[in-house]
Amino acid sequence: MSGPLNGLKVLDFTTLLPGPYATMNLADMGADVLRVISGSRPDMAAFAPPFIPDTDISFSTACLGRGKRCMTLNLKDPRAVQIIHGLIADYDILIEQFRPGVMENLGFGYAALRKVNPALIYCSLTGYGQTGPYHARAGHDINFLARSGIMSYSGREGEGPSLMGIQIADIASGSNNAVIGILASVISRNTTGRGQHIDISITDGVIAFNALAGNAFLVDGNEPGREGYLLNGGCIYDFYETGDGEYISFGGLEPQFFAAFCEAIGRTDLIQGGVLPGNVRETKRQIREIILTKTRDEWMDIFGRTNACVEPVLSLSEALSDEHVRERELLVEIDLPTGGKVRQIANPVKFSETCQEYKAAGVSSGTHTREVMLELGYTDDDINRFEKEELFS
Repeated sequence: MSGPLNGLKVLDFTTLLPGPYATMNLADMGADVLRVISGSRPDMAAFAPPFIPDTDISFSTACLGRGKRCMTLNLKDPRAVQIIHGLIADYDILIEQFRPGVMENLGFGYAALRKVNPALIYCSLTGYGQTGPYHARAGHDINFLARSGIMSYSGREGEGPSLMGIQIADIASGSNNAVIGILASVISRNTTGRGQHIDISITDGVIAFNALAGNAFLVDGNEPGREGYLLNGGCIYDFYETGDGEYISFGGLEPQFFAAFCEAIGRTDLIQGGVLPGNVRETKRQIREIILTKTRDEWMDIFGRTNACVEPVLSLSEALSDEHVRERELLVEIDLPTGGKVRQIANPVKFSETCQEYKAAGVSSGTHTREVMLELGYTDDDINRFEKEELFS
């Protein structure tokens, strides 16, 4: 059965992580995605090791390009305008990740392309948005997090902010808000017949992640500090080192879970104080000393007999081989264009009727240029001439 987005056609002018991750998810759900990239300035992610054995395809190209076709095109060549107009007549969704003004200067801004296709849904994904004092600035994940306020109350007291192992701003804010905005616009277009321009700022999205601490601040004006409130280390809810240098997590905020935790560690006298006792530091010091007396697996054997919201901090290899991952089918084998297969992390959304489509792993830049040009009505002779004239560079 086709994916839930079967019939949607997306032109993808994005690079690096946020945009490609968004369109990978759209492709997984059945959308027809065509990447348009420069032949002379390929995506930096294409050079990131490791590479798939016996291919020239990097792991990121194979994953982020999953289910997509890819053509190269010199967008600065005047002939590119006709080609993009031809595509826009058929591909009714466009996502781009250039700095504000770049697409307009190339002749591919929203105002110009909506004249070709009035129903066009056009998503611009940038670090700081199309307007505002920082709209022209360059930035990466760490910068967007820094400006969001979140890092001022994340990390250990006295140590400052710490880097996360994943790109929270790029994916959770940029990629996901792009997908949400595009799909919301599709629903609107189904009702009104009109497309629209979507302005996704990664920083805006991260600022919105201050859902609890930020809205509390707007009420009482109290700045949250590191390890200063319920969910950032200011109570018993935290990570605890075990005797073998590993860690466990405790998330039992509710009284029944905290009571079960205290019983498991042999400290029922702590139950009355709750997860936010009068002397949090001293209570946590005592708990840390207790947790250090056993290994992670020994503690998990103990907590496995109760329900205390305790889980081990797993390594990546442990997490990807966990029974949850197997049962939920979170790893899939994807066909490589050169033959064989590669394992990848699956799309996490589960549908009862319309399943994801893992058509193939991502391909090298320009793989489908000739195919797409032929679909637009150009001849092989035209394409051969364009190649010599570096239209696809």
